[in-house]
Amino acid sequence: MEDYSVIGKRIPRIDGRVKVTGEAKYAADYAMPGMLWCKILRSPHAHARILNIDTSRAEKLPGVKAVLTGKDFNGWRWGWMPQSRDEAPLADDKVRYLAEAVAAVAAVDERTAEKATELIQVEYEELPGIFDPEEAMNDGAPKVYDHVKNNVSFEFHMNFGDVEQAFAESDLVREDRFETGRVITGYLEPPSAVALWDSSGITIWAAKQSPYFPYRHLAACFNLPLNKIRVIQPFIGGGFGGTKNDSLAGDFCACLFSKMTGKPVKFVYSMEEVLMTCRRRHNMIIHNKMGMKKDGTLTGMHSRVIADGGGHTAIGPLTMYLTGCMSTLPYKLPNFKHDAYRIFTNNPIGAAMRGHGVTHTRFAAEIQMEMMAEELGIDPLEVRLKNGISAPHKTINKVTVDSCGLIEGLETLARRPEWKDKDRKKGIEGPISHGVGISGTAYLSGARQRGHQSCGAVVRVCEDGTVNYLTGASDCGQGSDTVLVQIVAEELGLDMDSVDIKRVDTALTPCDAGSYGSRVTVLAGEAAQKAARDVRDQLARIAAEKWEVDAGDIAFKNQQVFVRSAPEKTMSFENLAKIASYAGAGAVIIGKGYSQYGLEPYDFNKGEGDAGTSYSFTSQLSEVDVDLETGFVKCSKMVIAHDCGKPLNPINVEAQNQGAAVQGLGQTLYEEFKMVRGETQNPDLRDYKMPLAPDTPDIEVIDIITDDPHGPYGAKEASEGAIVSTPPSVVSAIHDATGIWFKELPVTPEKILRALKNLPQK
Repeated sequence: MEDYSVIGKRIPRIDGRVKVTGEAKYAADYAMPGMLWCKILRSPHAHARILNIDTSRAEKLPGVKAVLTGKDFNGWRWGWMPQSRDEAPLADDKVRYLAEAVAAVAAVDERTAEKATELIQVEYEELPGIFDPEEAMNDGAPKVYDHVKNNVSFEFHMNFGDVEQAFAESDLVREDRFETGRVITGYLEPPSAVALWDSSGITIWAAKQSPYFPYRHLAACFNLPLNKIRVIQPFIGGGFGGTKNDSLAGDFCACLFSKMTGKPVKFVYSMEEVLMTCRRRHNMIIHNKMGMKKDGTLTGMHSRVIADGGGHTAIGPLTMYLTGCMSTLPYKLPNFKHDAYRIFTNNPIGAAMRGHGVTHTRFAAEIQMEMMAEELGIDPLEVRLKNGISAPHKTINKVTVDSCGLIEGLETLARRPEWKDKDRKKGIEGPISHGVGISGTAYLSGARQRGHQSCGAVVRVCEDGTVNYLTGASDCGQGSDTVLVQIVAEELGLDMDSVDIKRVDTALTPCDAGSYGSRVTVLAGEAAQKAARDVRDQLARIAAEKWEVDAGDIAFKNQQVFVRSAPEKTMSFENLAKIASYAGAGAVIIGKGYSQYGLEPYDFNKGEGDAGTSYSFTSQLSEVDVDLETGFVKCSKMVIAHDCGKPLNPINVEAQNQGAAVQGLGQTLYEEFKMVRGETQNPDLRDYKMPLAPDTPDIEVIDIITDDPHGPYGAKEASEGAIVSTPPSVVSAIHDATGIWFKELPVTPEKILRALKNLPQK
């Protein structure tokens, strides 16, 4: 990289000290004088008509200040698109999944509010439920929504080239059924907020990784202008999409309770509520058909995806779009057809999660490609190298790739002793069989949806030479605040301590679409860079006037400002700031910037064009030891060769890859909701079984350096790629150890033992 002062350096996170000392305040830490507590009554049925709600006993309980039911929201609904707005703050006609919110109480303390919910009497007419998405598509199946045919929440289709002709010309065609598991995002901080409705409007301190989503939802729900909505973002204890990227019953109820009572109102969901009711990754069934020449060349692929959407639509249409639009990467695929169906069921709602939409279909395609290579006697690494793309490349659905480190990443793995010596290490030691697997995957950077997608930034110079930086971009744990401050500091030639950043406050910070789709560093970074350069240009003109030189000859570095052609002409940044502030009438130095995609519009209906600004590529090797007596799998090593363009902060890049890989490992081996007729049977972290520290393998991250023209300093995404690459890599390693292909996640010891004993898998 160029000779940067802070960009590319291993700089500790700027929020590290306040977090480890306990100074950082999370939403549940907020409290106000006279504050009330909100608790929610939830349905005991997965599917039932609400006939009557009697709140009189709850209202008479001492300490209860107000009670809400669905009718208090006057039929308002929210959702991702206008045509899919079907979710009410409190169910007012039917409940469509177990524990859906039906009423809420505000009381003087949490215990009283909880007790009052138990006094609310709801009369239900229980209805037949439907819990399997494939069965839900059948004629005559119970309907989650009476007007929706075959329970199809949303469908999406792509058809590029001629897949049938491709299959006819193939030497091998294979069709398999894959299934991914029911998993939760896995944050440790449950959703919580404190809401206050006063003469200025609504202010809510809420754990939101995309605060401008609820900002708009609250304005629409309560018919208020946006300038009367203020979302203040506390520190966030993990997000990963889903619930913290959306609004909740608690948000709306707390705000309305505050209006009714004139008091601040707080709610904190329990972990049981999170695991039973909050957004989770869609469980998907993927019927994948692939064609291949005998030399390993891919000819075409047809994927048919059926996703369990649960009781409401939420952001599901975007999920289904992403299952297909990214399937033409990272391998050359000349013919592609995709049919995706999101199905209403009486299960909890499926929504976005890290690796949104891509984890499912990439797992199926990666494993099927390797299965076919094995049938043809081709090395799994060679088949990837043969089909892997190089930049520049444009896919059949017009996805444009301007930088790509896939081949270099795969070649890096090929040189590793873990891969070169895998056959020598493969011998079984007692009941333990060793296996090594690989994968090659892609993910998007700078995701764009519909509507407002630009990121904004404001940089203000203080008269002592320090800087305030304002952004609406959310750091929900990924360390993006540190990277954004690095960008501002680099552009102005300052150290990190000279740049201050505050938490997002929608009344003060520029509008930002949110933290999802690996967009913050790329798009908020572009805005920060432009705002800092705006400031730099203003100050350069002032310095140029003083030294009687051209403004383009002024440079900023190491807290100094100087003339490039005459380095003896120099002053401190602080001194220049004072000159700008005090000379004559003085100046107020404020810079602004916003992101612009610079790409052709994409066609959401066809799945054509760029869903992001750029694309990362992850090549991964995983080592496992499988106990053939117990079926237990221990993943001992991962090597992740990741192309994130140019890493702006290598510590962050490593940490994000490691975190994504561990999250992916959990979903490959351990994590799964146990469901019985819509009821989550393991709604606590003890039984849900996320990976613990002893389950974490040694993870080595290798930066594959490319230079992408669409990101600041050549950067691309570094936080989601490894959650896509981990499942196929680990499953490939399990196959190497056992000789068995597993097509259903998670790969539990029970499934391994059944397969080893040639028993049918469920």
